[in-house]
Order: sequence, then structure tokens, then C-alpha cells
Amino acid sequence: MKVEDGTEVRARPVTGTARTSNASSAGEARRRPTPRLLGALLAATTLVATAAACGGGKDKPTGPVDLTVTRGQEVTTPFTSTGGEVILDLGAASPEASWGTNGAESAVVSLFVDDTYATDVVIPASFAIPRSLDLGNVPAGDHTLKVKFGDDRASAATHTATLTDLKFHTLTAADAGFGAAEYAPVIYGRTGQGPSPDVAGPFQSAVTDTPMVVFHTETAAPTTGDLVYRYYVVYSDEDGAPSVPAVLAQWGRSTQIAWVYQVAVDGAGKVVPGSAAVQGQDGSTVPFTGGHEGTHPVVQTCGLANNVCGKSDGQMRFSFAALDSIDPANDAPERIMDRNPWTYWVMAQELVREGKTAEDPLNDPTQNPIQAAGDPRSYLYLVLRKSTQGTANTDAAWVGVSIGVKLAGNPTIYRSDLGVAKWSLRRDEPAATAIALPPGTVAEDIEQIRAIRVVGAGRDTRATVQVESIERAFFLDADYRPQESFLFAPVKATLTAGSPAVTLLDRANGPIIRTSASPTGSADPDATPTATDTGAVTGITIDPSMGLNFPGRSSSATATQPTAPRSTEATHAAPSATTSP
Repeated sequence: MKVEDGTEVRARPVTGTARTSNASSAGEARRRPTPRLLGALLAATTLVATAAACGGGKDKPTGPVDLTVTRGQEVTTPFTSTGGEVILDLGAASPEASWGTNGAESAVVSLFVDDTYATDVVIPASFAIPRSLDLGNVPAGDHTLKVKFGDDRASAATHTATLTDLKFHTLTAADAGFGAAEYAPVIYGRTGQGPSPDVAGPFQSAVTDTPMVVFHTETAAPTTGDLVYRYYVVYSDEDGAPSVPAVLAQWGRSTQIAWVYQVAVDGAGKVVPGSAAVQGQDGSTVPFTGGHEGTHPVVQTCGLANNVCGKSDGQMRFSFAALDSIDPANDAPERIMDRNPWTYWVMAQELVREGKTAEDPLNDPTQNPIQAAGDPRSYLYLVLRKSTQGTANTDAAWVGVSIGVKLAGNPTIYRSDLGVAKWSLRRDEPAATAIALPPGTVAEDIEQIRAIRVVGAGRDTRATVQVESIERAFFLDADYRPQESFLFAPVKATLTAGSPAVTLLDRANGPIIRTSASPTGSADPDATPTATDTGAVTGITIDPSMGLNFPGRSSSATATQPTAPRSTEATHAAPSATTSP
């Protein structure tokens, strides 16, 4: 990410001594054949990318700094701050780490500024993952960054961590992004109860529901016009979710994106007294009464739903840069994951390792697709832009949309909600969903994409739903990494109680693979009313104990094996319904 006028901090050579111990490395994972490449870019970033420099800066580094630290070791590197919020960008990898393998989930390093604990970095992969960290407000002058291998928190099979291309940058009050950085929270990890007895305690963030990315939104307070910063964390999973198929249907991901802190600032950039708040255990907004480190609030993740609590017994600490942002009115929060595509890889690895997936629940008669998720590589990850018009949705009565996908040579309409009405898309900002398809499905197999109006709860309000566009669609590749998005289409259509289903795209009328928007933004001529020949009766909620019939599969589908071993020990508690934006 670029931050205008950011001041770079000068890095100098690495010093330090090392002592090491041996640990076994994880074995090579099995892979399925690589699917065909798909259309245009999902995002400009690539998975194996080194961290980009922030800011144009007055001080230029003497050169990139690379560090390798092993179990039992700490290393140091000096740097010079010009005074302000110091952002550290780097790439992190561990040759023994594999987030999908029990006992080798991650290496962990702890970073200290002048011997003051700043942040942990959980390293889940052998390939370099770009990370951006906030080291806090560092006074002008010379300082020392110490990197210590987290012997007590790293997985037993890991013993090496490599940090590459370290770049330090100072943000001052004159720089864009300073306000968002100044009030970003410091987050302590979850302690106590975990998803299973063997995954619990103070270091569980190193193996489950780990914080991956922090970002923020900026909105105007409705009465005063003050600027409100709200900070979100992307967690690798939500152990408290009772149904992975439900969250994939409703959110297009099994990660959790939860807001953890918000504060209003006035025109001078000063905190408005009494405006600081956190998301409480029940998902409500409650006043923040915790402590601060300078201007940074200190919060802690608590419970399997990853809410914020008043405890302060965390032993893992995360201070991530929160400079990235979205427009909450126009962007799906999943855009942050799209900008950090490695987060999908971590998501998928955790699903498989924790035994939350079945290889092919759509076709395996021993599995129920509304109880077990499929192979993460078999889902179509899609974002739909829509709006509900007429009677507003309420908790008591609302109308949503399910996406239906028909494959060539296959009569089944694969629905995003799996026939469970309350799993349809209720929210009106760009909404992400994931459609379970037979293993091996690729973009070229898709014959039609449909939108289906669903009564999600209560009575039919008779509200209409205006579909505006499909914002993106992609599959994960054989290695669980996002492929390029193959679809952007301004498919305008209206769904009503009398005409609840529309074919948005039909291969008989034009290509399904569309990698750029129409220059005019006009209605897509392929959006046509269609019969409601879906897998379940529209508006009827199917009881979870009822099986669904998903006959057939695409002629190009091939069964796959998961890359990582599975565990069936995880258990789940009730979720908070409002923890995702």
C-alpha cells in the first residue's frame, strides 16, 4: 500500500547471535491436477509478494534488510526514526510451517522496539507472505528492533523464521493515513477456552482463528459530522460458528471479519470524548473503558466468536498496520481479502485441518451439504451488488437473494443458500457468497447464473430486489490460492414476488467469462425471467435434518483429495449474528 508523503526510517545492518534446536519438518502435501487458468486479474497483488514500500519519504534506507531467526535465537537490527508512527513492511516465511498440518501450523516471532514488546507475527507458510505492522509512536532518533523466535508459542515442528525486505516508514501528522494509524488498536489474543481441549490456552492464536489483517473505514457521524474511524480484524476462521456451509453461503468465506474498535475525531484530529466503543460479546456497540498505549487502545479477543472483552490476560499481542480501508457503502469487506489473497489460502487450510470439510458432500450420500462444507476449491466465490426496494428488511421479515448456478450437461441448479432460506443474501451492500459446486468445476463449465428472490424470514413483505451487477467471481486453484476473477458484469434485473427468478447470464446468449465492465453500465441483455426450477421451493426453509438431492455433476468434474490431513476434534459454540460487517 502507498501512503503519501510517508517518511522512511533508515535501516542499518543486522546484528545478533543464534543458538538453534532441531525439529521435524512437515511433509509434502498431495496435490490435484491444476485447473485451467481463468480470465482477468482478481487483484493486482500476488500471493508470493514481498511487502511494498509505503510513502515517498525523506530518508532512504541503505538497502533491504533480511533476517533469519531460529528456535532459541534472537536477532537485532538498528533503525532510525524521524518521530511518529512507525510502519514496518516485510515478508514472512518459515520452511517448516504448514497451516494445514497439525503440529506444524505456524512459526511465531515476537518483535520488540528497544526491548519493549511490540507485536507477534504468526507465520503459517513456507512461502513469503507480505505483512504490515505498526510499531507504535517511536520518538526521533536511533532505535533497535529485536526479533525473537517464539519458542513457547510456535508449533513444535517449526524452528526457522525468515523475514525479508524489511522496510520501516514513519508517518507524521502531515501524512495521509496518520489519523487511521494513530488510533489503531493493539489486539491481545484469545486465551482460555479453545475449539477443543488440545487447542486452548494463551497461545491458541498461533493455531486457530489467528488475526491476519486489520483495516478501517471512515464515515461521518450522523449528527456532528465528526470523522469516525472503525477498525476491523480479518480472522482466519470463527471457531464459534455452528455451520460452515451457512457462513460460506451468507458471507462467501469462512474467515471472520469483525469490527473491534471505533472512535470519532473532530476537525483537529482529536478524539471526541466518550466516542470510543468496541463490539461487545453479544455483537452490540458498548463504550470502550480499557487502557491505551499512547493513542492506541488496547483490546483483547475473547470467546469462540472472537468478540472483544475487558480482559487483559492475553500473552500474544498483535499490532498490525490499519492503513488499508474500504468504503462500507460501496465495497464488500471481502475486498480486503481480495487485496491479500494469501488469506484465502490460510482460510482453506484451516477448514481442512480442523475437519470442517467433506470431499464432495453434494454427491456423497453419506454427507449432508447443509452440515458439512465441501472442498474449498470447489466453491465459486462471487460478489453480488443488489438493493432491496419497497418495504425495508427487518429481523422479523426480510427478503433475500440466492444465486443459482447451472453447469453444462447437468440439470441441477446449485444454489448459494443450499435451499435454506435464512442462508440467502439479506444485506444490500455488495454481498459475497460462495456456491458449492462439484469438485473440479471450472469457469468454462458454467452455463447459467441465476438470481432467485427468497423470503428469508417471516412474511413476504412484497419488496422487490434490484440486481445491479456481479462484481467478481473466482475459484481457488489446486494449491488453495485464488485464481483470477473471470467475471464482472452489470447484469441489471428486478426480482418480485410474482417473478422471483431471473437468469442473469446464459452461455447460449453470450460468454459467461467477462473480465471487464460494460463501458456504458447498461442493463445486460441476457438478464431474462426464468422458471423457478431450483433445488428447493423458493421461500421455504428446509429443516437441517432434511437431506437435499443434488443429482449429477459436470462432465469435466474430477474428484480431488485435500492437501492437508483432517481432524475431527473441533467443536463449536453458538455464534454472534452480528460479528461480520
